[in-house]
Parts: sequence; C-alpha cells; structure tokens
Amino acid sequence: MNKDYIIEQLKKQIEGFEAKAATEKVGTVSEIGDGIARITGLSDALASEMLEFENGAVGVALNLEEDRVGAMILGEYKNIKEGDTVKSTGKILSVPVGENFIGRVIDPLGAPLDGKGEIKSDKFYPIEKIAPGVITRKSVHQPVQTGIKAIDAMIPIGRGQRELIIGDRQTGKTAIAIDAIINQKGQSMKCIYVAIGQKESKVARIVAELEARGAMEYTTVIVAGASDSAPLSFIAPYSGCALGEYFMDKGEDVLIVYDDLSRHAWAYRQISLILRRPPGREAYPGDIFYLHSRLLERSAKLSEEFGGGSITALPIIETQAGDVSAYIPTNVISITDGQIYLEADLFYKGIRPALNVGISVSRVGSAAQIKAMKKVAGKLRLDVAQFRELEAFAQFGSDLDEKTRTQIERGKRTIEILKQGQYEPMAVENQVAIIYAVTNGFLDDVAVEKVSQWENDFHKYLKSSQKEVLSLIAEKKELSDDVVAKLEKAIGEFKEVYQNGE
Repeated sequence: MNKDYIIEQLKKQIEGFEAKAATEKVGTVSEIGDGIARITGLSDALASEMLEFENGAVGVALNLEEDRVGAMILGEYKNIKEGDTVKSTGKILSVPVGENFIGRVIDPLGAPLDGKGEIKSDKFYPIEKIAPGVITRKSVHQPVQTGIKAIDAMIPIGRGQRELIIGDRQTGKTAIAIDAIINQKGQSMKCIYVAIGQKESKVARIVAELEARGAMEYTTVIVAGASDSAPLSFIAPYSGCALGEYFMDKGEDVLIVYDDLSRHAWAYRQISLILRRPPGREAYPGDIFYLHSRLLERSAKLSEEFGGGSITALPIIETQAGDVSAYIPTNVISITDGQIYLEADLFYKGIRPALNVGISVSRVGSAAQIKAMKKVAGKLRLDVAQFRELEAFAQFGSDLDEKTRTQIERGKRTIEILKQGQYEPMAVENQVAIIYAVTNGFLDDVAVEKVSQWENDFHKYLKSSQKEVLSLIAEKKELSDDVVAKLEKAIGEFKEVYQNGE
C-alpha cells in the first residue's frame, strides 16, 4: 500500500469529520453497602431514574437530598466501590414486556432464569405507572373461576378485582393461588406469578407443577428469591404489574399473584432504614401504605372504549399467630376488595381449604357469579353460617329439637362437600350440581364419612351418563325450571344406582 494512498484516505476522513458534543451527568459513589449507594454530584437526577455504575450495574435513584442522591442497586453490588463514577441515564426504570415472556421464568428485570435462552423484546413499560382513573374503569361483572368450590360459591372473585389471601404460614395460601392459575386453562386468561423473597426450592416445585398441568402455556413466573437482594424483591411486584398492563392494554384479561406482600414490605423497610428514612409504626417508613396502594390500584377492569382488558390481583399476606389487626394486614385489607382468610385451626382439623367463612368476604359479591351459582350459593352461605353457630351451641346441650338436629347434620355434610384437595380445581357446572344436591337435602341420608366418596362417584356419573345436564348449566349459566328438573332427576337416578351398588 503506497504512502500517497494512505495520505489521501486520511485527508478524506479529516474532511468528513464532524465534532459532536455530548453532555453526560456524572457523579461519584461516596458510600456503598447492603445494596444501597450514596452518590455526590448528581444534583439533576430524577426520582426513580435509572443510574449506570462504572462496572455496568444498574441503580435507581430513591432519595433526592440536597447534597447527594441515595440509590438502590439492582443485582450484584459487591464490585462497586467508593470513588466509582455513576452516570444518570435520563430514563425512568422500565422492564421489557411482550408475548415472548409467556411460559418463561424470569427475574424482575426480565432476564431469563429457566435456561431456555434469551428473551427478545423491543417494547419496554415503566414499572411505576399511575393507575387507571374512574372514567376508564368498568364495574366488575365477569367471574374469575378459581375452581375451588368454597371460594367460587361464597367469596367470588371477578375480573378486575383485588382479593387478598391472608393467613398464618403453612395454611395453604399459595395453594389457593396456584389452583386458581391451573383452573384458567381454556378461560382466555394470562397468568403472572410473582414470587417475592420465596425459597428457590418452593418456586421450582410450583413451576414443575404448573408445567405438569399445562398451565405454563399461559403463565409467566417472576422470581426475586430469598437469596436475592432487597431492591430486587422491592421491584418484583411492579415488574409483574407492568407485564400485566402490556396484556391489559391489548384488551386481554390477566391474573396476577403477589406471593407475598409481607416480604415486599420487609424489603422496602430494609431499603428505607439503610437510606435513613424516618421509621414509623413497626419500623416501617411513613409511605408503606402508599407502597401497596399504588401497586394494587393498577388492577382494574377497563371499559370497552379503553379496550376492555383487566388485571385481577391476588395479593398474599402472611399473619403472625392469626393477628389480622397488625400494621401490614390492616393496610392491605383496606386497599383490597375483600379477603380470603385461612385459619390454622381449621387447617389442622383437616378442613382444606381452611376458609373462615365469617371473616372472609368479597366486596364484589354475586356480581362476579353466573346466575346458576348465585342461586345455589345464597343458601350455602346461610347453611355454613348457621352450622357454625349451632355447632358451638350443640356442644353444651344434648336435648336438641328436631329442626336444630337436621340443620347440624346438613351442616356437617356441607362442610365435607366444601373440602377439596390441592391441584383439583372443579368446573363451575360440577360445583353448581353438587352444591344444589347438598343444600336441597339430597345428601341428608348419606353417612358423613361417606360424603366425599359419594361426591366423587356423583361427578363420575354426571360425566359418563348425564353430560347433557352439565352442558346445559355450562351453556345457559342459570338454573331454569327445566334445568332444575333434569338435575333433580339425575341426582335421583344416581342415588338409586349408588344404593343398589352398595
């Protein structure tokens, strides 16, 4: 290559050179520890702005003080040291969203954890967003079938509702949420399960169960494990909500489980105390109520003009020794549209799901039920409530009148019917059929210990010989006189077959 040619090329490059000036706002780490950095020199930083550290780590500005910025670091912070430079990016913290995330296990920043390769996405949603206003919403009117008899009948959940699942540890809170996800198969519902501070082994078991039952086809699992830092646990539910909003904006229905918000509050308390924010009741910062309300208010049923999509939230809260009046439980109860309260005593008695019907409530009520369920459920709730009253009363007196004895006997059978195994969600038409049978006295002559077997055989009989009755309930969604006559005839025929079989 000759000398003239090289000179010629250099001249061309010099002629085509354009000087560009770029301004970058740069600060310095003055203090680092426990996932929190204090930075000087970033006076123009915005609240919740993404910051980029020298080693490539990402931080989020939380405290904007006069002389410095307090930021939480997402992910590994041990390689960051005092004196490192920090750049402000001008972007609010956003996470990737899209269809490709369905069926995957990811971390709160959208990175895959399941070893199935990279997830491509060119769309980002901010993790913090103002909740839909009153005008954009529509009242809750469509049911979310959980497949759990006791819940679908007495504490119905509707699309766009926030229903709290609350109870002590090991009372079956997660089991109810996972059953609800499994039951969404074929219901045109996207599901998101957010594990906050959960043991990785527990999450692995849940993912395996969802895969085995074909539920991962429409589910995304977001994991901030027990070994992850507090900042990741803090942003996990907001990431899940951002992904849910992507589907809601497309007019789809989404079910999100936040498991659990007690750990989320602990993570936020830890971050706030390290940032030296003033502690309040139980050492939580003053804005702990706002933390959960701005998350849960984003669940909504949008009106048709705005796409008609919905986000239904099932937040989970763990109580200590059944104390529902503690700070975080009362906060979240006041934000949500009702609660499913699980009681340890009932759980140990073998009544599972261990639902306390007295404290549990759905503030949407029968608006989230099909007409057929509405008809049979009113009687069921009354039966259970009366049984609880009479059961306590009957322990003291043996000489009960005939009517009271009948009510107690029917109550025992009703409680047996409401028991349900884990991972055994039931179609709504089967629920209506069995609840109709028990509330109308068709099981009064069946021994209590044989009720469970009777129910199993009854469902098998309906499936094999009385498909028409089930399809009528599923199609019409109401118990007309014609449907009731056919259902009673089916129950009568089954009872004959059952007795002869015995």
